[in-house]
Amino acid sequence: MTEHLLVVEDDATLRELLSASLRLAGFAVTPVTTGAEALAAVQQVRPGLIVLDVMLPDFDGFEVARRLRRDLPASPAGPPPVLFLTARDAAEDRISGLTVGGDDYVTKPFNLEELILRIHAILRRVSGQQPDGRLVVGDLSLDPVSRQVTRAGHTVQLSPTEFSLLRVLMEHAGQVLSKGQLLDLVWQYDFGGDDSIVASYVSYLRRKMDTREPKLIHTVRGTGYMLRRPHRE
Repeated sequence: MTEHLLVVEDDATLRELLSASLRLAGFAVTPVTTGAEALAAVQQVRPGLIVLDVMLPDFDGFEVARRLRRDLPASPAGPPPVLFLTARDAAEDRISGLTVGGDDYVTKPFNLEELILRIHAILRRVSGQQPDGRLVVGDLSLDPVSRQVTRAGHTVQLSPTEFSLLRVLMEHAGQVLSKGQLLDLVWQYDFGGDDSIVASYVSYLRRKMDTREPKLIHTVRGTGYMLRRPHRE
């Protein structure tokens, strides 16, 4: 299921730009204007991540993060991760943001592509990597040490290349990877512009580990492939 982001930004032009860009990147987006609206929206939509401006018209983004940590610590998922987005670039502001629970701090002006990469990095960090090093997405588990893969508790036998491809997809869960990116990350070789090997190995993986619901490997037409996390793992 598509990851849901909450965008909290009082500047209408920037809020619309962010929302449109994140939707194009494959996210569902709920945009709001104030801290109070943000706190209400968290309860309603349960976002996977909040892009949070610091300077808001009612109370600042740091206070939003504090209230989330106060009000949601005992919930099954805990408070959602927060990426602060602000023109305040002083060191003390950055320290304050990270101290109150921010997962990243990006200053304006910013590069949209970098922002999206940072969002993907946070989502991977908070939901995919287990303390023992395993990668887990839904009922799919990959152990990079023993090289064991299981789906719904059943062992899946993979070739070395299939294992490497699945590992890359799981490390970038929720992110669309182009065939060119997969060639670089898995094969580390230029096949002279022929990327058909990627489609072949994706097909092999699907036949071995994606035979049950929910389907995890998705084709994004004209773009590439994505291993999609089930909603609220």
